[in-house]
Amino acid sequence: MNYLDQQFAKSMTRRHFFGRASTGIGSLALASLLNQNVFAGGSKATASLGALNALHMAPKAKRVIHLFMSGGPSHIDLFDHKPKLNDLTGTELPTSIRGSQRITGMTSGQKQLLCVGSPFAFARHGKCGAEISELLPYTAKVADDIAIVRSMFTEPINHDPAVTFIGTGNQQPGRPTMGAWVSYGLGSENKNLPSFIVLLSGGGGQPLLSRYWNNGFLPSNHQGVQFRGQGDPVLFVSNPSGIEPKQRRQLLDGIQKLNRIQLEAIRDPEIATRIEAYEMAFRMQTSVPDLMDISTEPKSVLDMYGAEPGKASFANNCLLARRLAERDVRYIQLFHRDWDHHGDLPNAIRNQCKQTDQASAALIMDLKQRGLLDDTLVIWGGEFGRTTYSQGEITKTSFGRDHHPRCFSMWMAGGGIKGGVTLGKTDDFGYNLVEEPVHVHDFHATVMKLLGVDHEKLTFRSQGRDFRLTDVAGQIVGKLLA
Repeated sequence: MNYLDQQFAKSMTRRHFFGRASTGIGSLALASLLNQNVFAGGSKATASLGALNALHMAPKAKRVIHLFMSGGPSHIDLFDHKPKLNDLTGTELPTSIRGSQRITGMTSGQKQLLCVGSPFAFARHGKCGAEISELLPYTAKVADDIAIVRSMFTEPINHDPAVTFIGTGNQQPGRPTMGAWVSYGLGSENKNLPSFIVLLSGGGGQPLLSRYWNNGFLPSNHQGVQFRGQGDPVLFVSNPSGIEPKQRRQLLDGIQKLNRIQLEAIRDPEIATRIEAYEMAFRMQTSVPDLMDISTEPKSVLDMYGAEPGKASFANNCLLARRLAERDVRYIQLFHRDWDHHGDLPNAIRNQCKQTDQASAALIMDLKQRGLLDDTLVIWGGEFGRTTYSQGEITKTSFGRDHHPRCFSMWMAGGGIKGGVTLGKTDDFGYNLVEEPVHVHDFHATVMKLLGVDHEKLTFRSQGRDFRLTDVAGQIVGKLLA
Protein backbone atom coordinates (compact mmCIF):
# COMPACT_ATOMS: atom_id res chain seq x y z
CA MET A 1 0.00 0.00 0.00
CA ASN A 2 1.51 3.35 -1.04
CA TYR A 3 1.56 6.48 1.13
CA LEU A 4 -1.55 8.13 -0.39
CA ASP A 5 -3.58 4.95 0.07
CA GLN A 6 -2.38 4.71 3.66
CA GLN A 7 -3.57 8.27 4.31
CA PHE A 8 -6.92 7.46 2.77
CA ALA A 9 -7.27 4.34 4.92
CA LYS A 10 -6.45 6.28 8.08
CA SER A 11 -9.24 8.73 7.32
CA MET A 12 -11.76 5.89 6.91
CA THR A 13 -12.64 5.35 10.55
CA ARG A 14 -16.16 4.15 11.34
CA ARG A 15 -17.13 7.67 12.42
CA HIS A 16 -15.68 9.19 9.28
CA PHE A 17 -17.43 6.63 7.10
CA PHE A 18 -20.90 7.40 8.46
CA GLY A 19 -20.26 11.15 8.46
CA ARG A 20 -19.17 11.05 4.83
CA ALA A 21 -21.96 8.77 3.75
CA SER A 22 -24.64 10.92 5.36
CA THR A 23 -23.59 14.35 4.12
CA GLY A 24 -20.83 14.60 1.57
CA ILE A 25 -20.53 18.34 2.14
CA GLY A 26 -16.84 18.36 1.31
CA SER A 27 -17.40 16.76 -2.08
CA LEU A 28 -20.19 19.20 -2.77
CA ALA A 29 -17.96 22.17 -1.94
CA LEU A 30 -15.22 20.83 -4.17
CA ALA A 31 -17.62 20.19 -7.04
CA SER A 32 -19.00 23.70 -6.78
CA LEU A 33 -15.53 25.19 -7.09
CA LEU A 34 -14.18 22.98 -9.83
CA ASN A 35 -17.40 23.00 -11.87
CA GLN A 36 -19.16 26.26 -11.16
CA ASN A 37 -22.08 25.43 -13.42
CA VAL A 38 -22.97 22.35 -11.39
CA PHE A 39 -25.90 24.08 -9.67
CA ALA A 40 -26.91 26.33 -12.55
CA GLY A 41 -30.39 25.80 -13.84
CA GLY A 42 -32.04 27.11 -16.97
CA SER A 43 -30.31 28.70 -19.91
CA LYS A 44 -26.71 29.90 -20.02
CA ALA A 45 -27.98 33.48 -20.12
CA THR A 46 -29.49 33.18 -16.64
CA ALA A 47 -26.96 30.84 -15.03
CA SER A 48 -24.53 32.49 -12.63
CA LEU A 49 -20.85 31.71 -12.50
CA GLY A 50 -20.72 32.80 -8.87
CA ALA A 51 -22.77 32.39 -5.70
CA LEU A 52 -25.90 33.91 -7.24
CA ASN A 53 -28.12 31.47 -9.08
CA ALA A 54 -29.03 34.26 -11.47
CA LEU A 55 -28.61 38.00 -11.65
CA HIS A 56 -31.36 40.03 -9.99
CA MET A 57 -31.78 42.31 -13.01
CA ALA A 58 -30.39 42.81 -16.48
CA PRO A 59 -26.77 43.98 -16.11
CA LYS A 60 -25.34 46.99 -17.93
CA ALA A 61 -21.75 46.16 -16.93
CA LYS A 62 -19.92 42.84 -17.02
CA ARG A 63 -16.74 44.05 -15.33
CA VAL A 64 -15.29 46.94 -13.33
CA ILE A 65 -12.03 48.89 -13.61
CA HIS A 66 -11.52 50.94 -10.45
CA LEU A 67 -8.81 53.60 -10.69
CA PHE A 68 -8.22 54.33 -7.01
CA MET A 69 -6.30 57.53 -6.27
CA SER A 70 -4.93 56.74 -2.82
CA GLY A 71 -4.44 59.71 -0.52
CA GLY A 72 -7.43 61.87 -1.38
CA PRO A 73 -7.22 64.11 -4.50
CA SER A 74 -8.24 67.72 -3.98
CA HIS A 75 -11.72 68.17 -5.47
CA ILE A 76 -11.30 71.97 -5.26
CA ASP A 77 -8.30 71.85 -7.60
CA LEU A 78 -9.62 69.26 -10.06
CA PHE A 79 -13.41 69.07 -10.53
CA ASP A 80 -15.20 71.50 -8.18
CA HIS A 81 -14.54 75.04 -9.34
CA LYS A 82 -14.92 77.63 -6.55
CA PRO A 83 -14.07 81.09 -7.94
CA LYS A 84 -15.39 82.89 -4.85
CA LEU A 85 -12.91 80.98 -2.74
CA ASN A 86 -10.04 82.73 -4.54
CA ASP A 87 -11.35 86.08 -3.31
CA LEU A 88 -11.43 84.70 0.24
CA THR A 89 -7.85 83.38 0.22
CA GLY A 90 -6.13 84.38 3.46
CA THR A 91 -9.35 84.94 5.40
CA GLU A 92 -10.57 82.81 8.28
CA LEU A 93 -12.99 79.99 7.45
CA PRO A 94 -16.31 81.12 8.98
CA THR A 95 -17.48 79.12 11.98
CA SER A 96 -20.89 78.88 10.31
CA ILE A 97 -19.32 76.89 7.45
CA ARG A 98 -17.18 74.56 9.54
CA GLY A 99 -19.85 73.96 12.18
CA SER A 100 -18.95 71.30 14.70
CA GLN A 101 -16.92 69.15 12.33
CA ARG A 102 -13.87 67.59 13.90
CA ILE A 103 -10.57 68.09 12.13
CA THR A 104 -7.38 66.05 12.15
CA GLY A 105 -4.55 66.53 14.61
CA MET A 106 -2.47 67.91 11.77
CA THR A 107 -4.41 71.18 11.66
CA SER A 108 -6.27 71.22 14.98
CA GLY A 109 -3.35 73.09 16.57
CA GLN A 110 -3.31 75.91 14.01
CA LYS A 111 -4.27 79.31 15.37
CA GLN A 112 -6.21 80.05 12.19
CA LEU A 113 -7.88 78.02 9.45
CA LEU A 114 -7.30 80.29 6.47
CA CYS A 115 -9.17 79.75 3.21
CA VAL A 116 -7.14 79.17 0.07
CA GLY A 117 -8.52 79.10 -3.46
CA SER A 118 -7.21 77.02 -6.33
CA PRO A 119 -4.35 78.52 -8.34
CA PHE A 120 -5.44 76.50 -11.38
CA ALA A 121 -7.77 77.68 -14.13
CA PHE A 122 -11.01 75.87 -14.96
CA ALA A 123 -12.81 75.72 -18.31
CA ARG A 124 -15.89 74.05 -19.73
CA HIS A 125 -15.39 71.04 -21.96
CA GLY A 126 -17.41 68.83 -24.28
CA LYS A 127 -21.00 69.27 -25.36
CA CYS A 128 -21.99 68.84 -21.72
CA GLY A 129 -19.93 71.85 -20.61
CA ALA A 130 -18.33 70.08 -17.64
CA GLU A 131 -15.98 72.31 -15.65
CA ILE A 132 -12.58 70.64 -15.36
CA SER A 133 -9.22 71.94 -14.13
CA GLU A 134 -6.35 72.77 -16.45
CA LEU A 135 -4.45 70.00 -14.66
CA LEU A 136 -6.57 67.40 -16.49
CA PRO A 137 -6.39 68.26 -20.23
CA TYR A 138 -6.78 64.63 -21.31
CA THR A 139 -9.74 63.93 -19.03
CA ALA A 140 -11.31 67.08 -20.46
CA LYS A 141 -11.29 65.40 -23.88
CA VAL A 142 -13.58 62.62 -22.63
CA ALA A 143 -15.92 64.95 -20.70
CA ASP A 144 -18.94 63.72 -22.63
CA ASP A 145 -18.17 60.09 -21.72
CA ILE A 146 -17.85 60.53 -17.96
CA ALA A 147 -20.26 61.37 -15.16
CA ILE A 148 -18.67 63.65 -12.54
CA VAL A 149 -20.03 63.26 -9.02
CA ARG A 150 -19.23 66.37 -6.98
CA SER A 151 -21.26 65.33 -3.97
CA MET A 152 -19.58 62.21 -2.64
CA PHE A 153 -19.20 62.06 1.13
CA THR A 154 -17.83 59.60 3.63
CA GLU A 155 -17.54 59.14 7.39
CA PRO A 156 -13.85 58.59 8.37
CA ILE A 157 -11.43 61.51 8.46
CA ASN A 158 -8.14 59.55 8.33
CA HIS A 159 -6.68 57.45 5.53
CA ASP A 160 -6.78 53.87 6.75
CA PRO A 161 -10.40 53.84 7.93
CA ALA A 162 -11.42 55.88 4.86
CA VAL A 163 -9.78 53.52 2.37
CA THR A 164 -11.25 50.59 4.31
CA PHE A 165 -14.68 52.24 4.26
CA ILE A 166 -14.83 52.98 0.55
CA GLY A 167 -13.56 49.46 -0.11
CA THR A 168 -15.76 47.49 2.29
CA GLY A 169 -18.56 49.77 3.51
CA ASN A 170 -17.18 49.64 7.04
CA GLN A 171 -14.39 51.52 8.83
CA GLN A 172 -13.06 48.51 10.73
CA PRO A 173 -10.96 45.90 8.91
CA GLY A 174 -12.27 42.40 8.38
CA ARG A 175 -15.08 42.73 5.86
CA PRO A 176 -14.83 41.84 2.16
CA THR A 177 -13.91 44.54 -0.33
CA MET A 178 -16.20 45.41 -3.23
CA GLY A 179 -13.97 43.46 -5.63
CA ALA A 180 -14.29 40.37 -3.44
CA TRP A 181 -18.09 40.75 -3.27
CA VAL A 182 -18.27 41.04 -7.07
CA SER A 183 -16.03 38.00 -7.50
CA TYR A 184 -18.11 36.01 -5.00
CA GLY A 185 -21.48 36.95 -6.45
CA LEU A 186 -20.70 36.86 -10.17
CA GLY A 187 -17.72 34.53 -10.49
CA SER A 188 -15.28 34.57 -13.38
CA GLU A 189 -15.65 34.13 -17.13
CA ASN A 190 -11.93 33.38 -17.50
CA LYS A 191 -10.74 30.23 -15.76
CA ASN A 192 -7.07 31.06 -16.43
CA LEU A 193 -7.01 34.30 -14.44
CA PRO A 194 -8.30 35.40 -11.02
CA SER A 195 -11.61 37.24 -11.06
CA PHE A 196 -10.19 40.10 -8.93
CA ILE A 197 -6.79 41.53 -9.90
CA VAL A 198 -4.89 44.44 -8.33
CA LEU A 199 -2.14 46.62 -9.85
CA LEU A 200 -0.10 49.16 -7.87
CA SER A 201 1.81 52.29 -8.92
CA GLY A 202 3.21 55.48 -7.45
CA GLY A 203 5.73 55.97 -4.70
CA GLY A 204 5.55 57.52 -1.26
CA GLY A 205 2.32 58.64 0.34
CA GLN A 206 0.21 56.42 2.52
CA PRO A 207 1.07 52.70 2.58
CA LEU A 208 -1.14 50.30 0.68
CA LEU A 209 -2.11 47.33 2.84
CA SER A 210 -3.04 44.00 1.28
CA ARG A 211 -6.28 43.97 3.25
CA TYR A 212 -7.48 46.84 1.02
CA TRP A 213 -8.21 44.10 -1.54
CA ASN A 214 -8.94 41.28 0.88
CA ASN A 215 -11.79 38.76 0.88
CA GLY A 216 -12.72 39.22 4.56
CA PHE A 217 -14.99 36.36 5.61
CA LEU A 218 -15.72 35.28 2.02
CA PRO A 219 -13.89 32.21 0.67
CA SER A 220 -10.26 33.14 0.11
CA ASN A 221 -10.32 32.53 -3.65
CA HIS A 222 -12.19 35.85 -3.91
CA GLN A 223 -9.37 38.01 -2.53
CA GLY A 224 -7.62 40.35 -4.95
CA VAL A 225 -4.46 38.96 -6.53
CA GLN A 226 -1.70 41.52 -6.90
CA PHE A 227 0.12 41.59 -10.24
CA ARG A 228 3.49 43.32 -10.37
CA GLY A 229 4.71 45.58 -13.17
CA GLN A 230 8.31 44.32 -13.00
CA GLY A 231 9.89 40.93 -12.41
CA ASP A 232 7.60 37.95 -11.94
CA PRO A 233 4.05 39.28 -12.45
CA VAL A 234 2.85 37.15 -9.53
CA LEU A 235 5.20 36.12 -6.75
CA PHE A 236 6.14 32.42 -6.74
CA VAL A 237 3.92 31.57 -9.74
CA SER A 238 6.92 30.64 -11.90
CA ASN A 239 8.54 27.22 -11.67
CA PRO A 240 11.88 27.09 -9.84
CA SER A 241 14.98 26.56 -11.95
CA GLY A 242 15.18 22.97 -13.16
CA ILE A 243 11.48 22.21 -12.74
CA GLU A 244 9.60 21.46 -15.96
CA PRO A 245 5.80 21.90 -16.40
CA LYS A 246 5.33 18.09 -16.50
CA GLN A 247 7.08 17.73 -13.14
CA ARG A 248 5.00 20.57 -11.69
CA ARG A 249 1.82 18.88 -12.89
CA GLN A 250 2.81 15.58 -11.28
CA LEU A 251 3.63 17.35 -8.00
CA LEU A 252 0.29 19.18 -8.02
CA ASP A 253 -1.61 15.97 -8.75
CA GLY A 254 -0.08 14.41 -5.66
CA ILE A 255 -0.84 17.43 -3.49
CA GLN A 256 -4.38 17.61 -4.81
CA LYS A 257 -5.02 13.95 -4.01
CA LEU A 258 -3.92 14.58 -0.42
CA ASN A 259 -6.10 17.68 -0.25
CA ARG A 260 -9.11 15.75 -1.53
CA ILE A 261 -8.58 13.09 1.15
CA GLN A 262 -8.43 15.80 3.78
CA LEU A 263 -11.47 17.55 2.34
CA GLU A 264 -13.50 14.36 2.51
CA ALA A 265 -12.29 13.72 6.04
CA ILE A 266 -12.98 17.07 7.69
CA ARG A 267 -15.23 18.80 5.12
CA ASP A 268 -13.63 22.25 5.46
CA PRO A 269 -14.59 24.40 2.41
CA GLU A 270 -11.27 26.25 2.66
CA ILE A 271 -9.55 23.04 1.54
CA ALA A 272 -11.63 23.15 -1.63
CA THR A 273 -10.51 26.76 -2.06
CA ARG A 274 -6.90 25.65 -1.67
CA ILE A 275 -7.36 22.99 -4.34
CA GLU A 276 -8.68 25.56 -6.78
CA ALA A 277 -5.89 28.00 -5.87
CA TYR A 278 -3.26 25.43 -6.86
CA GLU A 279 -5.03 24.79 -10.14
CA MET A 280 -5.39 28.51 -10.85
CA ALA A 281 -1.68 29.06 -10.21
CA PHE A 282 -0.82 26.27 -12.65
CA ARG A 283 -3.03 27.77 -15.35
CA MET A 284 -1.62 31.25 -14.72
CA GLN A 285 1.88 30.04 -15.56
CA THR A 286 0.89 30.07 -19.22
CA SER A 287 -1.72 32.86 -19.29
CA VAL A 288 0.03 35.60 -17.29
CA PRO A 289 3.32 36.11 -19.19
CA ASP A 290 1.50 36.79 -22.45
CA LEU A 291 -0.97 39.09 -20.70
CA MET A 292 1.72 41.22 -19.04
CA ASP A 293 3.84 41.70 -22.19
CA ILE A 294 2.65 45.09 -23.39
CA SER A 295 5.55 45.33 -25.86
CA THR A 296 3.29 43.53 -28.33
CA GLU A 297 0.96 46.55 -28.43
CA PRO A 298 1.24 48.91 -31.44
CA LYS A 299 3.33 52.03 -30.88
CA SER A 300 0.22 54.15 -31.41
CA VAL A 301 -1.46 52.49 -28.44
CA LEU A 302 1.61 52.80 -26.22
CA ASP A 303 1.86 56.48 -27.13
CA MET A 304 -1.82 57.05 -26.44
CA TYR A 305 -1.39 55.79 -22.86
CA GLY A 306 2.13 57.11 -22.38
CA ALA A 307 3.12 53.53 -21.55
CA GLU A 308 6.69 52.20 -21.65
CA PRO A 309 7.24 48.42 -21.71
CA GLY A 310 9.49 47.17 -18.95
CA LYS A 311 8.69 49.98 -16.52
CA ALA A 312 6.25 50.07 -13.61
CA SER A 313 3.83 52.98 -14.02
CA PHE A 314 0.19 53.97 -13.81
CA ALA A 315 0.15 54.29 -17.61
CA ASN A 316 1.34 50.71 -18.03
CA ASN A 317 -1.24 49.55 -15.50
CA CYS A 318 -4.07 51.28 -17.37
CA LEU A 319 -3.03 49.49 -20.54
CA LEU A 320 -2.87 46.23 -18.62
CA ALA A 321 -6.35 46.95 -17.26
CA ARG A 322 -7.66 47.11 -20.83
CA ARG A 323 -5.93 43.81 -21.63
CA LEU A 324 -7.47 42.25 -18.50
CA ALA A 325 -10.90 43.59 -19.51
CA GLU A 326 -10.48 41.96 -22.92
CA ARG A 327 -9.86 38.69 -21.10
CA ASP A 328 -13.07 39.10 -19.05
CA VAL A 329 -11.48 39.62 -15.65
CA ARG A 330 -14.39 40.65 -13.46
CA TYR A 331 -12.86 43.30 -11.17
CA ILE A 332 -9.64 45.18 -11.90
CA GLN A 333 -8.41 47.69 -9.31
CA LEU A 334 -5.51 50.07 -9.87
CA PHE A 335 -4.10 51.76 -6.77
CA HIS A 336 -2.01 54.89 -7.42
CA ARG A 337 -0.36 56.45 -4.38
CA ASP A 338 0.80 59.90 -3.26
CA TRP A 339 -2.32 62.09 -3.50
CA ASP A 340 -1.95 63.10 0.17
CA HIS A 341 -0.93 66.74 -0.24
CA HIS A 342 -0.62 68.34 3.18
CA GLY A 343 2.07 70.66 1.83
CA ASP A 344 3.38 71.92 -1.51
CA LEU A 345 0.05 71.01 -3.08
CA PRO A 346 0.39 73.04 -6.30
CA ASN A 347 3.57 71.22 -7.37
CA ALA A 348 2.59 67.83 -5.97
CA ILE A 349 -0.86 67.67 -7.55
CA ARG A 350 0.52 68.86 -10.87
CA ASN A 351 2.98 65.97 -10.83
CA GLN A 352 0.28 63.45 -9.93
CA CYS A 353 -1.94 64.62 -12.76
CA LYS A 354 0.94 64.27 -15.22
CA GLN A 355 1.31 60.66 -14.10
CA THR A 356 -2.37 59.74 -14.30
CA ASP A 357 -4.42 62.06 -16.53
CA GLN A 358 -3.31 60.87 -19.97
CA ALA A 359 -3.60 57.18 -19.18
CA SER A 360 -6.99 57.51 -17.45
CA ALA A 361 -8.46 59.22 -20.50
CA ALA A 362 -6.69 56.82 -22.86
CA LEU A 363 -8.32 53.91 -21.08
CA ILE A 364 -11.77 55.39 -21.77
CA MET A 365 -10.95 56.07 -25.43
CA ASP A 366 -9.32 52.67 -25.96
CA LEU A 367 -12.20 50.75 -24.40
CA LYS A 368 -14.64 52.79 -26.45
CA GLN A 369 -12.93 52.17 -29.80
CA ARG A 370 -12.81 48.43 -29.06
CA GLY A 371 -16.49 48.24 -28.13
CA LEU A 372 -15.68 47.41 -24.51
CA LEU A 373 -16.78 50.61 -22.77
CA ASP A 374 -20.48 49.76 -23.05
CA ASP A 375 -20.12 46.82 -20.67
CA THR A 376 -17.09 47.97 -18.64
CA LEU A 377 -17.67 50.28 -15.68
CA VAL A 378 -14.70 52.60 -15.06
CA ILE A 379 -14.40 54.44 -11.73
CA TRP A 380 -11.91 57.21 -10.81
CA GLY A 381 -11.54 58.65 -7.30
CA GLY A 382 -9.98 58.50 -3.85
CA GLU A 383 -11.12 57.98 -0.26
CA PHE A 384 -12.06 61.60 0.56
CA GLY A 385 -11.42 65.21 -0.50
CA ARG A 386 -9.24 68.06 0.77
CA THR A 387 -9.99 71.06 2.94
CA THR A 388 -10.95 74.56 1.90
CA TYR A 389 -8.48 75.90 4.44
CA SER A 390 -4.74 75.57 4.18
CA GLN A 391 -2.60 73.32 6.29
CA GLY A 392 0.41 75.42 7.16
CA GLU A 393 1.48 78.71 5.65
CA ILE A 394 0.09 80.08 2.40
CA THR A 395 2.71 81.50 0.03
CA LYS A 396 2.63 82.57 -3.61
CA THR A 397 3.75 79.13 -4.74
CA SER A 398 2.80 76.73 -1.95
CA PHE A 399 0.13 75.67 0.51
CA GLY A 400 -1.37 72.40 1.74
CA ARG A 401 -4.82 70.92 2.28
CA ASP A 402 -5.89 68.54 5.06
CA HIS A 403 -8.32 65.57 4.83
CA HIS A 404 -11.98 66.39 4.15
CA PRO A 405 -14.71 63.72 4.30
CA ARG A 406 -17.74 66.02 3.99
CA CYS A 407 -17.51 66.28 0.21
CA PHE A 408 -15.29 65.09 -2.61
CA SER A 409 -15.44 64.35 -6.33
CA MET A 410 -15.11 61.24 -8.44
CA TRP A 411 -16.07 60.21 -11.95
CA MET A 412 -17.56 57.12 -13.54
CA ALA A 413 -17.89 56.02 -17.17
CA GLY A 414 -19.20 53.20 -19.35
CA GLY A 415 -21.16 50.17 -18.15
CA GLY A 416 -24.56 51.87 -18.00
CA ILE A 417 -23.38 55.30 -16.76
CA LYS A 418 -24.89 58.39 -18.39
CA GLY A 419 -21.97 60.30 -19.90
CA GLY A 420 -21.76 64.10 -19.80
CA VAL A 421 -23.49 64.37 -16.42
CA THR A 422 -22.32 66.47 -13.46
CA LEU A 423 -24.13 65.45 -10.29
CA GLY A 424 -24.32 67.27 -6.99
CA LYS A 425 -23.25 70.64 -5.66
CA THR A 426 -21.17 71.97 -2.80
CA ASP A 427 -21.27 75.42 -1.19
CA ASP A 428 -19.11 78.34 -2.35
CA PHE A 429 -16.32 77.13 -0.08
CA GLY A 430 -16.32 73.56 -1.42
CA TYR A 431 -16.80 72.53 2.20
CA ASN A 432 -20.42 71.35 2.60
CA LEU A 433 -22.88 69.56 0.35
CA VAL A 434 -25.94 71.49 -0.76
CA GLU A 435 -27.44 69.25 -3.48
CA GLU A 436 -27.76 65.53 -4.26
CA PRO A 437 -25.44 63.96 -1.65
CA VAL A 438 -24.00 60.53 -2.52
CA HIS A 439 -22.83 58.43 0.42
CA VAL A 440 -20.28 55.64 -0.05
CA HIS A 441 -23.10 53.11 0.50
CA ASP A 442 -25.07 54.77 -2.32
CA PHE A 443 -22.02 54.48 -4.57
CA HIS A 444 -21.72 50.77 -3.75
CA ALA A 445 -25.44 50.16 -4.34
CA THR A 446 -25.22 51.86 -7.74
CA VAL A 447 -22.19 49.84 -8.84
CA MET A 448 -23.96 46.63 -7.86
CA LYS A 449 -27.07 47.58 -9.79
CA LEU A 450 -25.03 48.22 -12.93
CA LEU A 451 -23.65 44.68 -12.55
CA GLY A 452 -27.18 43.29 -12.29
CA VAL A 453 -27.09 42.74 -8.53
CA ASP A 454 -29.56 43.90 -5.89
CA HIS A 455 -27.23 45.10 -3.14
CA GLU A 456 -29.71 44.05 -0.46
CA LYS A 457 -29.84 40.45 -1.71
CA LEU A 458 -26.16 39.60 -2.13
CA THR A 459 -25.36 38.51 1.43
CA PHE A 460 -23.08 36.15 3.31
CA ARG A 461 -23.69 34.70 6.77
CA SER A 462 -20.78 35.11 9.16
CA GLN A 463 -20.71 34.87 12.95
CA GLY A 464 -24.45 34.44 13.15
CA ARG A 465 -25.64 37.30 10.96
CA ASP A 466 -26.03 38.15 7.29
CA PHE A 467 -23.60 40.74 5.94
CA ARG A 468 -23.69 42.72 2.72
CA LEU A 469 -21.47 45.34 1.09
CA THR A 470 -23.84 48.22 1.87
CA ASP A 471 -24.39 47.18 5.50
CA VAL A 472 -27.94 48.39 6.28
CA ALA A 473 -28.02 51.41 3.94
CA GLY A 474 -27.50 52.39 0.32
CA GLN A 475 -29.71 54.04 -2.29
CA ILE A 476 -29.21 53.70 -6.05
CA VAL A 477 -28.23 57.02 -7.67
CA GLY A 478 -30.67 56.98 -10.57
CA LYS A 479 -29.42 60.19 -12.22
CA LEU A 480 -26.13 58.49 -13.03
CA LEU A 481 -27.78 55.69 -14.99
CA ALA A 482 -28.12 55.80 -18.76
